[in-house]
Amino acid sequence: MTVVDRFLQYVKFDTQSDEQTNLTPSTPGQMVFAQHLEKELQSMGLKDITLDDNGYLMATLPGNVSHKVPTVGFIAHLDTSPDMSGKHVSPRIVENYDGGDITLNAEKGIVLSPSEFPELLNYVGQALIVTDGNTLLGADDKAGVAEIISAVSYLQAHPEIKHGDIRIAFNPDEEIGQGAHKFDVERFGAEWAYTMDGGEIGELEYENFNAAVARITFTGRNVHPGYAKHKMINSLRIANQFVIMLPRWETPEHTEGYEGFYHLVGMEGTVEQTVLTYIIRDHNRDRFERRKKEMEHLTRKINNEFPGCAQLDIKDQYYNMREKVEPLPHIIEIAEQAMRDADVVPKVVPIRGGTDGAQLSFKGLPCPNLFAGGLNFHGRYEFVPIPSMEKATDVIVQIARIVAERAEKA
Repeated sequence: MTVVDRFLQYVKFDTQSDEQTNLTPSTPGQMVFAQHLEKELQSMGLKDITLDDNGYLMATLPGNVSHKVPTVGFIAHLDTSPDMSGKHVSPRIVENYDGGDITLNAEKGIVLSPSEFPELLNYVGQALIVTDGNTLLGADDKAGVAEIISAVSYLQAHPEIKHGDIRIAFNPDEEIGQGAHKFDVERFGAEWAYTMDGGEIGELEYENFNAAVARITFTGRNVHPGYAKHKMINSLRIANQFVIMLPRWETPEHTEGYEGFYHLVGMEGTVEQTVLTYIIRDHNRDRFERRKKEMEHLTRKINNEFPGCAQLDIKDQYYNMREKVEPLPHIIEIAEQAMRDADVVPKVVPIRGGTDGAQLSFKGLPCPNLFAGGLNFHGRYEFVPIPSMEKATDVIVQIARIVAERAEKA
């Protein structure tokens, strides 16, 4: 079975996560998918296969060398984003892409066009897997799942490629920021790992945002508007006042690279009560802390004008993995060499987001992120070039080989 065969099979599983359920996994479809993968790994003859009640699936490909080799892990997540439906995904392969518009759904007039997504032009002449315009595709991260299992299968079929023990894991709920929460690092038993959860070909990421979520609750007072003078306190208007107090240009739509932001992701309210939900992001830890302080400062300003009106709750979500990975440069060097050996140009870029690898790094498992090949995640315009998935599979194989060769020479 090829990496494409696996991917097309895996996207049929509805594994959209849901942060409202307070369960792990957050949706039953993720466990159904994990159980399917468990059976596949068993049929392949892998060892130490475990699937716990929370949907964390782990397995081992035993090494085939006599000398001591570090145990390396590869990780991907089972769930797809809550941002768009992942039910009844109907993928289509566009052979030999010609650089023009791709009609995803003629009836609804949904078109994947290089005029809106110029990155398409990087893949002219390649075969692309696209959606039917009604759902996301699920390359984030079922491409990663398919690549890891395909690489393991390739290593099994080619015993001439020497490698140490390889640990693999598939976890739930990455898309709602909970993928690493119940990941048993000790049981996984790898010295370091790579998440196969990056974007386009060549991406190698070991820097990510520091992240927090902030909720500000504004409490008002409602009276009849005809008699409201000096009595009504409109929480909607006060919440709007808070919004415009934050820097206008420090938002996702105005930032790139290492620039951080405040992102208003939710606003719900009435005159009596309004709740704003923000996510706060910055690569630099000091700036990150200053952003949280600014939220506290603005809350105090609001309360000075409207005593007791605003209540702020900030919770950190994850931190920049760079401080955990950078002291171990061989982890990055091996990934870069593996890409070059697979004829892939490494592109070391900061993640403008998060990944399970960030949380895992702070739990004691250094874990950079490698490309899985997909683009335009979380929506109907998501696509993945087939050659990118094939190269990602090869990179995993090369990492396994390089780690064994380095250990033998040490």
